Amino acid sequence: MSGSPNAAPAGHSASDRSPEEVLTEPAKVPPHGWRARMRARPSFRPVYRVCVFLVGLTFIILGLALAVLPGPLTIPPVLLGLWIWSREFRFAQRIFESFLERAKETWAHAKRHPISSTIVTVGGLAGAVAIGWAMAHYQLIDQARELVGI
Repeated sequence: MSGSPNAAPAGHSASDRSPEEVLTEPAKVPPHGWRARMRARPSFRPVYRVCVFLVGLTFIILGLALAVLPGPLTIPPVLLGLWIWSREFRFAQRIFESFLERAKETWAHAKRHPISSTIVTVGGLAGAVAIGWAMAHYQLIDQARELVGI
């Protein structure tokens, strides 16, 4: 077995491991950082991981709850929750890294095509404002509540 706590057992590749092993695998951390010290304490490690999971989950649920509101409010809390998880859980680290790669590609595209990117961004913001105005003006939330019976 390798000396690294993040390595797969000797003779096993990542694809040989069970889904449970992959999901619970800790993210890589610097060997002398405070998170490595937290992991070194066997009695504290499960408590720490549960706390990290709950804090990340809180932000993700908050972001999803904000999805009913118009605008981009749902994205920042979900990303923050995913970032928190990525500090401790390898599966979230992989998801977050792929998100960052796509974000870098999108930013590079926006810099190559500033006019069309500006038009799309301003159009999206104008659409969000229009939806917010229509919801308030036509009382769409109240009408939906009446329709559902709340």
